[in-house]
Amino acid sequence: MNTTPDAGVELARAVAAAGLPVAAVDVVVCPPAVGVVPVHAAVRGAGIAVGVQNVYWEQAGAFTGEISVAMLAGVAAYAIAGHSERRAQFGETDAVVNRKVRAIVASGVTPIMCVGEVLAQRDAGETRRVITAQTAAGARDLTPEQVGKLVIAYEPVWAIGTGRNATPEQAEEAIAWIRDEVAQAFGAAAAAAVRIQYGGSVNRGNWAGLWARDDIDGALVGGASLKAADFAAIVRLTAT
Repeated sequence: MNTTPDAGVELARAVAAAGLPVAAVDVVVCPPAVGVVPVHAAVRGAGIAVGVQNVYWEQAGAFTGEISVAMLAGVAAYAIAGHSERRAQFGETDAVVNRKVRAIVASGVTPIMCVGEVLAQRDAGETRRVITAQTAAGARDLTPEQVGKLVIAYEPVWAIGTGRNATPEQAEEAIAWIRDEVAQAFGAAAAAAVRIQYGGSVNRGNWAGLWARDDIDGALVGGASLKAADFAAIVRLTAT
């Protein structure tokens, strides 16, 4: 929940003007809902896609205050589902996340499905159980082909906005567990195709070490995305 529509457009224009290697890296910006339309206009022609931070699973109806995927037709190519803040602060369960993911997929938009453990769960050795259960529940009732087109973001909750990120070894291990769960539930082809990102205090200083790990397919960037130069640096590192 950052930026006004005008500030979001200014940030988006700065990102679009940064000369990003969009032929080598898929770049997506996800402004707040009030900024999605003007940001989409601001980055048009720059090779940068736009996503939305949250959607409701119904297409229309008496759901005051909610935004459906249908409302974003032609504007948002991606939609985040199950971000840890939505889970923790707004009570979104695995079942809710699954309904959102299925609605996003049905609308031809790519979900960015977030999974991750809290610090108490990591300290208790429950990381694998938690993130594989979230992965299985979030992707329930999808076909292997649909799962292969997902983006899954592993975001350890204890590393979000804290300045404390998972080590490259911890991130790669968790992502390998997620990919293994996809393979078991949906097959090897889906596991090979699905993109699994790391998100959790990613910045221009720590991303190179994370990106060097073979099983990490990209980054879900939080606070560092609010500065065009920092975000651009992360994108350029990803192209190397």
